[in-house]
Amino acid sequence: MSRGIVKLRAGVTLTLALLVAACSAVSTSPSLQPGSVKVVATTTVLADFAAKVGGDLVNVRSLVPKGADPHTFDPRPSDAIALSDADLAVMNGLGLDDWLLPLIENAGQEDLPVLKLGEGLADVDYITMDPAEGSGTNPHLWMDAAYAREYVDRIRVKLDEIDPAHATQYDANATAYDATLAALDQYVREQVASIPADNRKLVAFHDAFPYYARAYGLEIVGVVVHAPGQDPSAGEMADLIAAIRQASVKLILAEVQFPDQLIRQLAAEAGAKVEADLYDDALTDTVPSYEAMIRWDTDKIVEALR
Repeated sequence: MSRGIVKLRAGVTLTLALLVAACSAVSTSPSLQPGSVKVVATTTVLADFAAKVGGDLVNVRSLVPKGADPHTFDPRPSDAIALSDADLAVMNGLGLDDWLLPLIENAGQEDLPVLKLGEGLADVDYITMDPAEGSGTNPHLWMDAAYAREYVDRIRVKLDEIDPAHATQYDANATAYDATLAALDQYVREQVASIPADNRKLVAFHDAFPYYARAYGLEIVGVVVHAPGQDPSAGEMADLIAAIRQASVKLILAEVQFPDQLIRQLAAEAGAKVEADLYDDALTDTVPSYEAMIRWDTDKIVEALR
C-alpha cells in the first residue's frame, strides 16, 4: 500500500509555516469558544467521528481534504500549521496514514497525544492484506459499523482524559452517536439480507471492503488493484476475468476518487456491471457524514445485486 511522503512546496519552509502558526489560529467553526479542544484528524471519516463525540467543545480539522485519497496524500505546509497548536491527533494507523507521524515531528509536536484508532482493538478480528499488497493488516475497519463504534468509544475515552471537565458531555454525545451507529449496522444487515444469496458476490477496485463484506454477508471474489496507483498486469487482469466468470460475479465496485476506465474495461470483458460511485476513505458533499456514506454504499450495492 502506497503512503504519502512529507514534502514542503518550493519556496516554503517549515520554519515559516510555524511562524505563521503563531498568528493564525486554525478553525473550522468560528462559533467555538476560546480554549476549545483542537483535534486534527487524518481523514474526513475520522474527523466526523471526533466531531460527533466532541460536539461544540472541539474544533476538528481533517488533513486530507474531502474526496481525496489518504493512501497517496501529500501533506502541505498548512498541515504543519494545524498540528502546531493541536491538543490531539487522530489517525487510523495500520499503514493507512503513517505519513502523519513525521509531520508531527517536523511540527515540533513530539509530545502531542496521538490516537491510533485502528490498532490494538481487543474485540476486532483483523484481516490480513492480500499477499500481493505486501505484509500487514487491512486498515479499513470502519467500513464495518460495529468497528466504527469501537473507534467512537476510543475517541470518547481520549477526550475525557484530555478535557475531564467536560467528560459528562463527551460521554453523552458518544452514547447518542453509538445508538445511531447501532441502528446503521442493523440497516445494512437488513438491506443486504434482501439480496438473493447467489448474488452476494462482487469484485472491488481496491481492498477497501473486506470488513464490510465479512460483517454483512457478501463475498469479495477479487480486487482490481492491490495498491492505488498500481495497475494490474495483463496476466492479473486475465486471471481476474476468469475468476469473475467462474463465480458468476455480477458487480464490480469502484470508488469516486479513482478513475474508472480500467473497471469498465474489466466489466465489459467479464460480462459484469459497474457501480462506480462508492465511497470508503473520504467524505464528500454527496456523503457528508460517515452514516451517509455507509447508507449510500449499501443502497447502491443492494440495488445493483437485488
